[in-house]
Amino acid sequence: MNNSPARGSESRPPFGGTGAAFGSDAQKQTMHTDVLALLPDPAFARECLDIAEDAARAVQGTMAAARVGADPEGMIAAAEEIDLQMLRDMTEGSPLQRSERIMHVFQDWRQDNPDRKDVLLDDCHGDLDRCVTVECHATALVITPRHGNMDARDALHDILFKEHKLVLVPAPGPYAGNLLGHVVIGWKPNEHAQRAVVAARRWLAAADRTTMLCVNDRADGSYQSTARELLTQLGLGGDVVAISSGSRSVGETILDFAKSADATCLLIGAFKHGYFLELLLGRVTRYLMSHSTLPMMMKH
Repeated sequence: MNNSPARGSESRPPFGGTGAAFGSDAQKQTMHTDVLALLPDPAFARECLDIAEDAARAVQGTMAAARVGADPEGMIAAAEEIDLQMLRDMTEGSPLQRSERIMHVFQDWRQDNPDRKDVLLDDCHGDLDRCVTVECHATALVITPRHGNMDARDALHDILFKEHKLVLVPAPGPYAGNLLGHVVIGWKPNEHAQRAVVAARRWLAAADRTTMLCVNDRADGSYQSTARELLTQLGLGGDVVAISSGSRSVGETILDFAKSADATCLLIGAFKHGYFLELLLGRVTRYLMSHSTLPMMMKH
């Protein structure tokens, strides 16, 4: 993939005069923000902006937004990949049209509340890998969709497996609010789960209620004991619950518990293996991403 700068290529200039802020101020805001709404797909931009605002407010932090997208005119890649990107124009519109739709969603969102006037929208297009790195490298929490167009799927992959960021994916449909009413944490004593909890500490501390859920604990109770130890180390309160999956899958068990406990958000250590092994072996994370009706925080 291309490693050349992708921001502001001459073929896709910023949309000056449209009411959103671009250039150095927007770039500085994304580079120093606590929560970043990364917007690769116009169909899910509003949900990402709404939940990013809530996540930032919960920790008294800052938020920014950035639209990102692959653009063949700003890429150096194999001819096959360029052709694939160009074929998207028939169903998704051109890169410029997709970017304009995100711009319009952002403008409408910002105009709905005068308190949002200081939230800026940065723009990065060309090589998507480069854009994700540029926009996300310094932020604590990235909000981006779990489903959507090719840019959305590629961006989520890069955030998890290349940038190793804490990511929050909205639930399907409009954001319902109350993100941190009850956070259920799928816990298993491994480094992925521990990194996720540590990275989410600020948001867990702000939650009204947290529950560490241990599915199929070992006979020695090590899942529960390590959960309690980690909560203590991080200075967090919360319940620790152990249940058996029985005839259900672990993913089904987590979602059944979350529903019965009126959870408002799930937190998991995403994907135990690397990307290619997960295509073959991944089960729990993929099940949750496909079936959960709750926002999900994840970290690989």
